[in-house]
Amino acid sequence: MGGEERWCVVTGGRGFAARHLVVMLIKYGMYSVRIADLGSTIKLEAGEENGVLGEALISGRAEYVSTDLRDKSQVLKACQGAEVVFHMAAPDSSINNYHLHHSVNVQGTQNIIDACTELKVKRLVYTSSPSVVFDGVHEILNGNESLPYPAKHNDSYSATKAKGEALVMQSNGANGLLTCCIRPSSIFGPGDKLLVPSLVDAARAGKSKFIIGKGNNMYDFTYVENVAHAHVCAERALASGGKVSEKASGQAYFITNMEPIKFWEFMSLILEGLGYERPKIKIPAIVMMPIAHIVEFIYKLLAPYGMKVPQLTPSRIRLLSRSRTFDCSKANDLIGYTPIVPLQEGLRRTIESYPHLRSDVKIKRDPSKTEILLGGGRVAETLLWRDKKHTLTVMLVLATIYFSFIATGCTIITAISKLLLASVIFLFIHGRLPQKILGFKIQKIPESKFHISEATSRQAALAVASTWNTAARNLKSICRGNDSILFLKVALSLLFLSLLGLVSLNNAFVIGVPFAFVSFVVYDKKEKEIDNLVRKVITACCKLKSDAAKKVSNSKKLQ
Repeated sequence: MGGEERWCVVTGGRGFAARHLVVMLIKYGMYSVRIADLGSTIKLEAGEENGVLGEALISGRAEYVSTDLRDKSQVLKACQGAEVVFHMAAPDSSINNYHLHHSVNVQGTQNIIDACTELKVKRLVYTSSPSVVFDGVHEILNGNESLPYPAKHNDSYSATKAKGEALVMQSNGANGLLTCCIRPSSIFGPGDKLLVPSLVDAARAGKSKFIIGKGNNMYDFTYVENVAHAHVCAERALASGGKVSEKASGQAYFITNMEPIKFWEFMSLILEGLGYERPKIKIPAIVMMPIAHIVEFIYKLLAPYGMKVPQLTPSRIRLLSRSRTFDCSKANDLIGYTPIVPLQEGLRRTIESYPHLRSDVKIKRDPSKTEILLGGGRVAETLLWRDKKHTLTVMLVLATIYFSFIATGCTIITAISKLLLASVIFLFIHGRLPQKILGFKIQKIPESKFHISEATSRQAALAVASTWNTAARNLKSICRGNDSILFLKVALSLLFLSLLGLVSLNNAFVIGVPFAFVSFVVYDKKEKEIDNLVRKVITACCKLKSDAAKKVSNSKKLQ
């Protein structure tokens, strides 16, 4: 960069696509880059520290400014001295929150426009969305920019994005400001924290086997580097001057990889690339819609209490089941955009960038306090819902036991006898079944499952003997009268057992089983919050005790 230092601003600069644009702008060296985002400071990831961005921040070719678009004073500060603004900031599109989306996509965009006109910024490139012309009902095949905004949008994000886009195009020419809008379709690539991670989460939970709709809907995807390239093309066209700038400004442009593909084929390629099975079971969208409406309603009720944004919403069902392809001829003609990375190459780079999400990579994590308390084995996995399929199976078995033996008022001996009888009948019938039924293979229970090895028998006997000897030593110690702490422990344990004896088997099952399946998982999820609450309660009790002791001491002194 020769001569006077020239600055550009990238709002939402720590977002997925914006990060790629920032790096591209730094590499091209046309501008120094001011990154504007919500965080109080910039936190670089491991690959960024020693990369292009890290070096630019150190050399001064890039800087970070904490900016809330809803605060005009902060927006003015971020845009001060800038020649170009790339307005890419937007809230999470999966959250159907009109107030949030309007405050950022409309009011925040208006603040950007006002700052650009007041500070005499020359160019504004706005990142819009193809969803601004999508109503959630009608499919779009090779749609171009002549498509009007629908009377009703698919969700609040699309509706507010359309309003923001309209404001940007209306402001073209105000105080010398040249504007245009970029509509990238379904962005994917390295660094994405939504599409690929959510796909893998679904695959690991066994939910990725389903196709919503007929599975033939066509889609346009855009590799993230092509999105960044489109922004640069748009800015260069606006900066060209003359008829080129005049034609390019005040326009909206669809941006894609120009390689339409079946939506579910694209998803399958990502899943297969990471070692998961491609989806095969088709579910009609009309069947999923009522369920999605219920899920969305529950989210609205429980969102204030920390419920995560659900993946299954009505607007998303519409997106997943309808065709959406777009024509990029206008972008090619007026701003000179053509993709620089083909779709298959983009897919390869994307898949290679997620080695930690491959199916053959086990998730390593430190055991939680609850997991350690439960022994970290199969019991912990069941009660903490680590294996949801196994947990639900255990719950079904327990429910069957309860309604078959306990709820009927059987004695313990009768219940055990009935359970053993049912087990014997099941094993006999299972043993008589043929190897295959209607083409399905019947998995026989091997005899080894019923055989106890000599080593296991010895280990069990030693464990019983060790327990007996420990109990005998404790009894001897109590008989001598030397260990008062041990006596207290034994007495309290026996008292607790006697109290348990007062509880009927029916009540113990009805209260204890649901409590075990809920309390442990709640504590596992909210361990810090619960521990902090317990500490506060203990501290408060200690303080009360201390205050009471002081009052007693003072009253004695007065006497």
